[in-house]
Amino acid sequence: MRKGFSLITAIFVMVLMATLALFILNLSAKVTKETSAQYYQEQAALLARSYTELAVMAVIYHDRNTTGSCVEDINGVVNGIRPGETPTGSTADGSGYDVQTRIYYIGNGLPCSGTRELTDNAANSATTITTNYGDVTGASDALAAIIVDVYVRYRDPDNLGNWLTYHRRTLQKI
Repeated sequence: MRKGFSLITAIFVMVLMATLALFILNLSAKVTKETSAQYYQEQAALLARSYTELAVMAVIYHDRNTTGSCVEDINGVVNGIRPGETPTGSTADGSGYDVQTRIYYIGNGLPCSGTRELTDNAANSATTITTNYGDVTGASDALAAIIVDVYVRYRDPDNLGNWLTYHRRTLQKI
Protein backbone atom coordinates (compact mmCIF):
# COMPACT_ATOMS: atom_id res chain seq x y z
CA MET A 1 0.00 0.00 0.00
CA ARG A 2 2.84 2.39 0.79
CA LYS A 3 4.51 1.73 -2.59
CA GLY A 4 1.25 2.52 -4.41
CA PHE A 5 0.82 5.80 -2.53
CA SER A 6 4.40 6.84 -3.37
CA LEU A 7 3.82 6.03 -7.05
CA ILE A 8 0.64 8.11 -7.18
CA THR A 9 2.38 10.99 -5.36
CA ALA A 10 5.33 10.82 -7.78
CA ILE A 11 2.99 10.90 -10.82
CA PHE A 12 1.05 13.84 -9.35
CA VAL A 13 4.28 15.79 -8.68
CA MET A 14 5.53 15.05 -12.23
CA VAL A 15 2.26 16.30 -13.77
CA LEU A 16 2.36 19.39 -11.57
CA MET A 17 5.98 20.14 -12.55
CA ALA A 18 5.23 19.58 -16.27
CA THR A 19 2.30 22.00 -16.04
CA LEU A 20 4.48 24.56 -14.29
CA ALA A 21 7.22 24.11 -16.91
CA LEU A 22 4.70 24.69 -19.73
CA PHE A 23 3.42 27.82 -17.99
CA ILE A 24 6.97 29.19 -17.64
CA LEU A 25 7.77 28.36 -21.27
CA ASN A 26 4.58 30.09 -22.45
CA LEU A 27 5.33 33.16 -20.34
CA SER A 28 8.90 33.28 -21.64
CA ALA A 29 7.67 33.15 -25.24
CA LYS A 30 5.24 36.02 -24.61
CA VAL A 31 7.94 38.16 -22.99
CA THR A 32 10.30 37.49 -25.89
CA LYS A 33 7.60 38.38 -28.41
CA GLU A 34 6.72 41.62 -26.59
CA THR A 35 10.38 42.60 -26.26
CA SER A 36 10.93 42.04 -29.96
CA ALA A 37 7.88 44.14 -30.88
CA GLN A 38 8.99 46.90 -28.52
CA TYR A 39 12.50 46.86 -30.04
CA TYR A 40 11.14 47.30 -33.57
CA GLN A 41 8.83 50.11 -32.49
CA GLU A 42 11.64 51.92 -30.66
CA GLN A 43 13.88 51.59 -33.72
CA ALA A 44 11.08 53.04 -35.86
CA ALA A 45 10.67 55.96 -33.44
CA LEU A 46 14.41 56.69 -33.53
CA LEU A 47 14.46 56.53 -37.32
CA ALA A 48 11.48 58.91 -37.48
CA ARG A 49 13.28 61.36 -35.22
CA SER A 50 16.47 61.11 -37.30
CA TYR A 51 14.64 61.64 -40.59
CA THR A 52 12.78 64.61 -39.10
CA GLU A 53 16.09 66.24 -38.22
CA LEU A 54 17.44 65.37 -41.67
CA ALA A 55 14.41 67.00 -43.29
CA VAL A 56 14.81 70.18 -41.23
CA MET A 57 18.50 70.36 -42.13
CA ALA A 58 17.74 69.73 -45.81
CA VAL A 59 15.17 72.55 -45.86
CA ILE A 60 17.44 74.98 -44.03
CA TYR A 61 20.46 74.37 -46.25
CA HIS A 62 18.59 74.13 -49.57
CA ASP A 63 18.84 77.41 -51.52
CA ARG A 64 15.18 78.07 -52.31
CA ASN A 65 15.74 81.56 -53.69
CA THR A 66 18.25 80.55 -56.37
CA THR A 67 16.75 77.25 -57.47
CA GLY A 68 13.08 78.17 -57.10
CA SER A 69 12.37 74.69 -55.75
CA CYS A 70 11.90 73.18 -52.33
CA VAL A 71 12.74 69.86 -50.76
CA GLU A 72 9.48 67.93 -50.57
CA ASP A 73 10.37 64.25 -50.17
CA ILE A 74 13.15 62.34 -48.43
CA ASN A 75 12.87 58.58 -48.68
CA GLY A 76 15.15 55.90 -47.35
CA VAL A 77 15.51 52.18 -46.92
CA VAL A 78 17.27 50.88 -43.82
CA ASN A 79 18.60 47.30 -43.83
CA GLY A 80 17.58 46.67 -47.43
CA ILE A 81 13.83 45.96 -47.28
CA ARG A 82 11.59 47.83 -49.70
CA PRO A 83 7.76 47.90 -49.64
CA GLY A 84 6.21 45.09 -51.64
CA GLU A 85 9.38 43.00 -51.78
CA THR A 86 9.80 39.58 -50.27
CA PRO A 87 12.73 39.65 -47.86
CA THR A 88 15.64 37.50 -48.95
CA GLY A 89 19.16 36.77 -47.78
CA SER A 90 20.29 38.43 -44.59
CA THR A 91 17.06 40.45 -44.29
CA ALA A 92 14.78 37.40 -44.34
CA ASP A 93 14.04 38.01 -40.67
CA GLY A 94 12.18 41.22 -41.60
CA SER A 95 14.53 43.56 -39.76
CA GLY A 96 14.43 46.36 -42.36
CA TYR A 97 12.64 49.70 -42.38
CA ASP A 98 11.16 51.84 -45.16
CA VAL A 99 11.14 55.55 -44.35
CA GLN A 100 9.07 58.12 -46.25
CA THR A 101 9.34 61.79 -45.34
CA ARG A 102 6.91 64.39 -46.68
CA ILE A 103 7.56 68.11 -46.19
CA TYR A 104 4.79 70.71 -46.39
CA TYR A 105 5.55 74.44 -46.49
CA ILE A 106 3.45 77.08 -44.74
CA GLY A 107 3.99 80.77 -45.37
CA ASN A 108 3.69 83.80 -47.64
CA GLY A 109 5.70 84.48 -50.76
CA LEU A 110 7.27 81.06 -51.06
CA PRO A 111 9.91 80.91 -53.78
CA CYS A 112 9.13 77.23 -54.26
CA SER A 113 7.19 75.99 -57.21
CA GLY A 114 4.98 72.97 -56.77
CA THR A 115 4.76 72.66 -53.00
CA ARG A 116 2.06 70.46 -51.50
CA GLU A 117 -1.32 71.50 -50.22
CA LEU A 118 -2.30 70.24 -46.78
CA THR A 119 -5.43 68.27 -47.55
CA ASP A 120 -6.04 64.55 -47.22
CA ASN A 121 -7.00 64.08 -50.85
CA ALA A 122 -4.11 66.09 -52.28
CA ALA A 123 -1.07 64.03 -51.36
CA ASN A 124 0.53 64.84 -54.70
CA SER A 125 -1.02 68.25 -55.25
CA ALA A 126 1.08 71.07 -56.64
CA THR A 127 -0.35 74.14 -54.91
CA THR A 128 1.24 76.36 -52.30
CA ILE A 129 -0.21 76.89 -48.84
CA THR A 130 -0.52 80.61 -48.23
CA THR A 131 -1.40 82.14 -44.91
CA ASN A 132 -1.31 85.71 -43.69
CA TYR A 133 1.48 86.16 -41.16
CA GLY A 134 1.83 89.87 -41.84
CA ASP A 135 5.24 91.30 -42.57
CA VAL A 136 8.10 88.99 -41.75
CA THR A 137 10.95 91.34 -41.01
CA GLY A 138 14.54 90.33 -41.45
CA ALA A 139 13.78 87.32 -43.62
CA SER A 140 15.09 86.91 -47.13
CA ASP A 141 11.87 85.16 -48.04
CA ALA A 142 8.63 84.96 -46.10
CA LEU A 143 8.87 81.24 -45.36
CA ALA A 144 7.36 80.74 -41.93
CA ALA A 145 7.25 77.03 -41.11
CA ILE A 146 7.29 73.49 -42.39
CA ILE A 147 5.32 70.43 -41.41
CA VAL A 148 7.33 67.23 -41.58
CA ASP A 149 5.48 63.93 -41.76
CA VAL A 150 7.68 60.86 -41.34
CA TYR A 151 6.27 57.38 -41.94
CA VAL A 152 8.46 54.46 -40.89
CA ARG A 153 7.19 51.12 -42.13
CA TYR A 154 8.51 47.81 -40.92
CA ARG A 155 7.44 44.20 -41.04
CA ASP A 156 5.49 42.68 -38.18
CA PRO A 157 7.99 40.33 -36.47
CA ASP A 158 5.24 37.74 -35.96
CA ASN A 159 3.85 37.90 -39.49
CA LEU A 160 6.30 39.01 -42.18
CA GLY A 161 3.39 39.53 -44.58
CA ASN A 162 2.08 42.51 -42.56
CA TRP A 163 3.60 45.99 -42.43
CA LEU A 164 3.38 48.17 -39.33
CA THR A 165 3.67 51.96 -39.63
CA TYR A 166 5.05 54.46 -37.14
CA HIS A 167 4.09 58.08 -37.92
CA ARG A 168 5.64 61.26 -36.57
CA ARG A 169 4.46 64.78 -37.43
CA THR A 170 6.55 67.82 -36.58
CA LEU A 171 5.89 71.53 -37.04
CA GLN A 172 9.17 73.40 -37.38
CA LYS A 173 9.64 77.16 -37.70
CA ILE A 174 12.24 77.99 -40.30
